[in-house]
Amino acid sequence: MAATGSKARSADEGRLRQLARELVALEARLRQGGGPDKVERQHAQGKLTARERIDRLLDPGARFLEIGLLVAYDRYDGQAPAAGVVTGIGLVHGRPVVIVANDATVKAGSWWPETITKMLRAQEIAMRCRVPIVYLVDSAGVNLPYQGGVFPGQYGASRIFYYNSLMRRYLRVPQIAAVMGPCIAGGAYLPALSDVILMVEGTSFMGLGGPNLVKGATGQTVDAETLGGAWTHNAISGVAHYRLPDDDACIARIRELIAELPYTPPAIGEATPPGRDPADAYRILPADHRQPYEMRDVLATILDGGRLDEFQADFAPEMICGTAKVQGITVGVIANARGMVKNPTGGPPKFGGIIYTESAEKVAYFIETMNRHGTPLLFVQDVSGFMVGTEAEHSGIIRAGARFVEAMATAVVPKVVLTVNHASGAGYYAMAGQGFDPDFIFTWPTGRMGVMEGESAVVALFGPQLAELKKEGREPDEALAAKIDAVRADYEHQLDARFAAARGFVDAVILPEETREVLGLALRTSLHNPQPHLGPFGLTLAAEGRLLNVPDGCTR
Repeated sequence: MAATGSKARSADEGRLRQLARELVALEARLRQGGGPDKVERQHAQGKLTARERIDRLLDPGARFLEIGLLVAYDRYDGQAPAAGVVTGIGLVHGRPVVIVANDATVKAGSWWPETITKMLRAQEIAMRCRVPIVYLVDSAGVNLPYQGGVFPGQYGASRIFYYNSLMRRYLRVPQIAAVMGPCIAGGAYLPALSDVILMVEGTSFMGLGGPNLVKGATGQTVDAETLGGAWTHNAISGVAHYRLPDDDACIARIRELIAELPYTPPAIGEATPPGRDPADAYRILPADHRQPYEMRDVLATILDGGRLDEFQADFAPEMICGTAKVQGITVGVIANARGMVKNPTGGPPKFGGIIYTESAEKVAYFIETMNRHGTPLLFVQDVSGFMVGTEAEHSGIIRAGARFVEAMATAVVPKVVLTVNHASGAGYYAMAGQGFDPDFIFTWPTGRMGVMEGESAVVALFGPQLAELKKEGREPDEALAAKIDAVRADYEHQLDARFAAARGFVDAVILPEETREVLGLALRTSLHNPQPHLGPFGLTLAAEGRLLNVPDGCTR
């Protein structure tokens, strides 16, 4: 019996463990940037790499929560690791700071279309959470072969400067820009629209046009240092504010500037260990993503003491609601139960992971209660969608679902999302999908985000054809079988968590053993904004000292 149990445990552990190993290997490769030769070239120029700069900027031993590491990893023949820019959150003098650092080892830090996406996401985190943002600039400008995806459009490069301007004029989010390499053309407006500009002697350049462009446009011959170097912009133009001898001195000065900023940390309780070892998650999640498991066991690996004060535990138990703490921070937890759920009225059991009319009403009420209390929300997704069918429609599932969505969408408290398995259909939307601007959205490697699973797609696409063949007592021929297999394979590819991360649909793919620390940092960062968490800007005009279109009692 012991041997049999060991085999079952090993099989259950396999799916999450294998995906985790693949993720770790992929992330390690992406963190190498352009590779050892490009790193050596950066060092030969007297410069640190983007990741070395970030490491020196953060407090010793502080975690760097990288946002968008996997973005574009599966595009451009693998030549754009992390889209050439490192973005994320870390602690500087104990306070959360958003960091944007061009990786000059990747195509000289030039901007791909996805580079813009990542920079805008970082700025939105700073705006929404009201925490300082630091730009470590070292970029050759637009990657010209891809300028069509960089330059124009509502979410093109110009929106970076729009966000710069909003942070300066209205939101009062501190912006510190260190020019530590080239900063050319329109990209020069990013530091120019920041509060403080630092430049490094001998390696930094800032200008609307480089020496070659100036030569072609005006006929003037001038070297980069004279045209737009650290001395020029500190002593002559007055564009920059600090001139430092090297990267280390520049980073040290940034830390000093951040230490000088006024700071009142949010009140956070003392963290206690989880109720279960986070590594237990590798055994809790089944090998087959369609099989049931106990969601409360998963929550026990995340919550302080594993304690969940469950709300309406006996009503609509396919949805789990309750208050708990993560790293000392009180949260309202909303999670999907999995497996068959007994119907207390004696009717047919309910399917876990499906949202029914009663569960939608329950969650909507819980969200509204947490919103009134000012308690952040943690959504733990394993949702297959809303219930369909005659009984569901007659019970008013559309109305109840709309109430669920509206309660979630209009809640003004911070919202953080963790996908552990399925994130399908409209259920994904209701559980604070990305389109509803949650403060942060993470997934385990097992996360599967899509309209439907591959088998459901096969039924939708080939159902009538397969039914006709079955009626005739025939099997699908080779051509049809190949089409069906191709659909399954395509859906499996698109449902992979790495596929979502490569397109910026999630902020990061994280492992069970780091989940508490990641969620804790994300929640702590979000608590720095006491105003409504709605939209990327929030809803306040700090300079005006008033709220925009927010009912009385909505501030926390």
